[in-house]
Amino acid sequence: MDQRRAEPDPSYHNGINQLALYGEFTATGNRKVRCAVSLTERDLTVQRITSAPAGRNKVVFNLRDCVGCRAYRGDDNADPAAYFAAYFYPFKKRWMSSGVSRQRAEQCFRVATLQDPRANLEEAEKWARAVRERSARQQHLRDGVLFSEVRRPCRVMLLVNPQSGKGQALALYNNHIQRMLNEAGVPHTLVITERQNHARELAREADLSQWDALVIMSGDGLLFEVINGLLERSDWEEAIHTPLGILPGGSGNALAASIHHYSGAMPVSSEELLVSCGFLLCKGLVSRMDLASVHLPSSPRLFSFLSLAWGFVADVDVESEKYRHVGAARFTVGTLVRLASLRVYKGKLAYLPAADEEEEGGPGSDVTLHRDDRSSSFCNPPCRPSGDSPCQNGAQHTFHNSCHSNNSLKVRRAESTPSRSATKALAGPPDALLPPLDRPLPGDWVVVQEEDFVLMLAMYQSHLAEDLLAAPGATLDDGVIHLFYVRAGISRAALLRLFLAMEKGAHLATNCQHLVYARVRALRLEPHSPKGVITVDGEVVEYGPVQAQVHRGLARLITG
Repeated sequence: MDQRRAEPDPSYHNGINQLALYGEFTATGNRKVRCAVSLTERDLTVQRITSAPAGRNKVVFNLRDCVGCRAYRGDDNADPAAYFAAYFYPFKKRWMSSGVSRQRAEQCFRVATLQDPRANLEEAEKWARAVRERSARQQHLRDGVLFSEVRRPCRVMLLVNPQSGKGQALALYNNHIQRMLNEAGVPHTLVITERQNHARELAREADLSQWDALVIMSGDGLLFEVINGLLERSDWEEAIHTPLGILPGGSGNALAASIHHYSGAMPVSSEELLVSCGFLLCKGLVSRMDLASVHLPSSPRLFSFLSLAWGFVADVDVESEKYRHVGAARFTVGTLVRLASLRVYKGKLAYLPAADEEEEGGPGSDVTLHRDDRSSSFCNPPCRPSGDSPCQNGAQHTFHNSCHSNNSLKVRRAESTPSRSATKALAGPPDALLPPLDRPLPGDWVVVQEEDFVLMLAMYQSHLAEDLLAAPGATLDDGVIHLFYVRAGISRAALLRLFLAMEKGAHLATNCQHLVYARVRALRLEPHSPKGVITVDGEVVEYGPVQAQVHRGLARLITG
């Protein structure tokens, strides 16, 4: 990857978008139509040369919407002309509904200035090169510096799960992505996964020097496999910096929806989301992405890029598998079914607040502490799933913000150093914030006083599904786990209202007294119910005590 600073262009001075190239060409589809084509630093303008008023025949394409431009000769060797084609994906109004989405627009021109085929091709290549260069300079800036960028030309391994979602991932690749990558000049090798953990094995064993990026076209499960495969390698520190791309081909598509959301575009779904993510992939800009390290009772440590769930959300994720044939609507159906038989889940929850939440009355919070002399440990000895817990609640901690309140325990600080023995022998970064699961928590953790929950959801990205903006304040690399839990006692109607509000990220403004939200760096959950479901990135994992810590910016993700 290259990190480079934006350089001024000689065609753009003092805020004036100066002309770089001008030419008159015939349209490829109709040689009777001539067009005046002008290229500036920001735009490609196409003006049909007719007697009609200029505005009616003028189209302006912003180069930020361009994914590629190529020059070529035609199939007729007797024709001395050459051609150049530019490919744009601008926002346009939808035909059948309100709002806008990215839609393909191709502009192709015939260059026949001379009778010399080589000279015409050189002219076409000059235009194609100028369009590509100016399009590349129109990338978004962050603090004056471009995102890092995938090496050009890049070599991409594209992993497709043909069984994901409605089983249409391969068809979507053929109908959309293959053409987009060709237009952007991105050579790629298609790999169709054949079984569970196939992608994990490929990521763990691949010669990554042969690839500049790994792109996943599936639901979120395939990316989960790839990330854990990379972090199981002996060279994990270098491997996890391999740029990753995500294209929605499943039923959840939460990370794809998050990337689209971070781009600032209005919400889209289905194939419109695929086109948006394909466009961002073609732009090739790379950002850092948080990962969370997840510890389970006896399973190896896992790495998560999206979520850790227990209770209602985890049950819906698993039980809705039977509705996979309806695509993303499976979660809506699963939610309604689970609401009909709402459960209460018993357990113990604790977390380490993020830095901006640790101070009383800190930014974005209104914190009041009440202390007493009760036990200061989360559980000592450690809690195991059972009907009775030896844990005792300690001092009361009340956490308020604009939409909820939470009674929890801020335990006393203890002079102890978290043990790293649980991760010392494993690949991946050490978890300095987490003691082993069988040891008490450090003294600066907050223990939630309630033990009856409807759900616990820990998010590191904005979306839980295409249409669920669960953590509207999340960013790709904020170094924060966005922790939500709903206490027992909420009615079915109130819970349904929460999920409906979540479609637009408005659930935190519902003033629901059962919903609690906190920004944390690490958490521990100890279920007391003998049976249940815990999911990591939508994948079912071993049931029992679980803890997680966020690692800021550990992975690299192509975000456009």
